Amino acid sequence: MAAHREWFEKDYYKVLGVPQSALDRDITRAYRKLAKQYHPDANPGSEEKFKEISAAYDILGDPAKRKEYDEVRQHGLVGAGAGARGGNFTFRFDDLGDVFTGLFNRGGRASGSPGSGGPQRGANIEAELHIDFKEAIEGVTTSVNVTSDAVCSQCGGTGAAKGTKPSICTDCQGRGVLDDNQGLFSFSRPCPKCNGRGISIEKECPTCGGTGIEHRPRQVKVRVPPGIDNGQRIRIKGRGEPGRNNGPAGDLFVNVRVGSHPVFGRKGKDLTVSVPLTYPEAVLGTTVTVPTLDKPVKVKIPQGTPSGKTFRVKGRGIPKKEGAGDLLVTVEVVIPREISDDQKQAIEALARVTYETPRRTLEAEL
Repeated sequence: MAAHREWFEKDYYKVLGVPQSALDRDITRAYRKLAKQYHPDANPGSEEKFKEISAAYDILGDPAKRKEYDEVRQHGLVGAGAGARGGNFTFRFDDLGDVFTGLFNRGGRASGSPGSGGPQRGANIEAELHIDFKEAIEGVTTSVNVTSDAVCSQCGGTGAAKGTKPSICTDCQGRGVLDDNQGLFSFSRPCPKCNGRGISIEKECPTCGGTGIEHRPRQVKVRVPPGIDNGQRIRIKGRGEPGRNNGPAGDLFVNVRVGSHPVFGRKGKDLTVSVPLTYPEAVLGTTVTVPTLDKPVKVKIPQGTPSGKTFRVKGRGIPKKEGAGDLLVTVEVVIPREISDDQKQAIEALARVTYETPRRTLEAEL
């Protein structure tokens, strides 16, 4: 079995960066630090490293598995040395794989695999939250509806019927595993009576069937920070699906969808706004009043401003901890579809005294 052949090759203490004499709490502390550092969500491309760390903690984080791991490595290495010296005891890892497969598969799955007695982390789940433009700018505390596995609302996760409570399993004495002595080696396997939970339930909860978990809708409070952008995700630790066998709960990832605004747009932490100008205003220049998130500001438009020109107003964008963004004001020259007779005569008079046209330069190049 490859997973246990690796015990001779993999130094899980080295993987977690702790000595073999480390206390359980030191191992847990080291695992949490490394898991946070190499989690694929925070560090893309670190999936293999994260799997290696998780595999190490799956063994060293469980006292029974840790004891088994230490004994296997100690006896295995001693046995290998003896065979090399005297020629009376030799083995290959391929041979050990067959031995381990037979030992660990007795009574069910291999120790450490899904369904074993070790703690298992709950699954992460996702939800979508729709907020309006103003809420995204200012921040808001709201809630999101999710339907997933959750701690049973009737038994509180014990799995026992109302008025009863679980008791320690008499077969494994609450350890969740049974020792299986095989001469030189000593292995542990999940207790078949309690399925590795270490507890015995006399009367199961009718809601969850003794699992302590039910599939139901629930509301989770979400604090949306000010300035969040469309498509960003909020991570809420421990609000995913519950863990099994005292394992930690998964996380909830909330995908934020921000509605549009009738006036403003957005580019990162900058606000954008479009301001219409008449042709005379663009030619002669003017001062326009532009809305912001609080008080309006005046922006001076110099003469000869082309349509599509953008002006930047410092510090009037989206407020953030690292500093507010800017307000990007883009002017658009409006061409009327209908004009009065007086306007037509004025435009024709302008045309008569306009000697240079943009097309004249193009015609000169032909």
